[in-house]
Amino acid sequence: MSEHDDKRAEENGDTRAEQRDGSGESGNRLRKELPQEVAAAESADQDTPEPESAPEPAPDLEPEPEVAPEPRLTGRQRLVQGLWPPRVSRAQLIVALLLFGLGFGLAVQVASNSDSDSALRGARQEDLVRILDELDDRTQRLEDEKQGLEKQRDELENSSDQAEEARRQTIEKERQLGILAGTVAAQGPGISMTIEDTKGTVESDMLLDAVQELRAAGAEAIQVNGVRVVAGTYLTDSGKGVSVDGNKINAPYRFKVIGKSQDLEPALNIPGGVVQTLEKEQAIVTVERSTKIVVDALRAAKRPDYARSSSQ
Repeated sequence: MSEHDDKRAEENGDTRAEQRDGSGESGNRLRKELPQEVAAAESADQDTPEPESAPEPAPDLEPEPEVAPEPRLTGRQRLVQGLWPPRVSRAQLIVALLLFGLGFGLAVQVASNSDSDSALRGARQEDLVRILDELDDRTQRLEDEKQGLEKQRDELENSSDQAEEARRQTIEKERQLGILAGTVAAQGPGISMTIEDTKGTVESDMLLDAVQELRAAGAEAIQVNGVRVVAGTYLTDSGKGVSVDGNKINAPYRFKVIGKSQDLEPALNIPGGVVQTLEKEQAIVTVERSTKIVVDALRAAKRPDYARSSSQ
């Protein structure tokens, strides 16, 4: 072998040795790194969660009954639920009782004062018109009286002989007062009323209501069964009859009344008035107009014990 071949063989041997050394170093490096990679792979395998097993199917259960939804409440229903049942304290209960008592008392008073109103509420149109006419007549009568007094005042102020005029007016006034006091007989237009009490149910207060109604309607003189009715007349029950100023009278009761018949008769026949009240007691009432009624029952003039004229 030549020398050149020996060098090539040595270079080839060195190269193979280097390759073996390199391969050995790489193998050693692989062996050093392999355990770490294997451990890392094992730890990665441990960190990876195992796939969960499928849940076992639950046993079949009976379906629960469906609950119907509660209906929505309206505003009024919520208000009723809030007010009932009431939650009342003791103080509120006492106040409620006091208010109830006050309201009841007022209702009773109004009802007692509105008996006539209730009677008029159910009246016919013709009756209401008649009542209005009566009120107009009363107003006119008062206006005439006012004008008469004003006329007397003017005559006294303008008369040349004031003393004579005053004497004349005094005589006229005395005559008028005598009629009202029952010391002088009177006659004039008016009405007569007869009350037949077959059942004995007519009492003194019913006759007194008739007298007051006649006075309110403008009666100037009233006589009942021969007894003159004046300002101080009183009526009381007396057995089966009635006593007028201590004089007992029996049915039938006869009234003689002087005044304007157009005012007197409607006043007695108004709904809920005298005639209707007496008829409810099964009494028979007859009212007649007349152009001449004579009231001749007299009362003795009584001098007052203490009162004196302020002009003396």
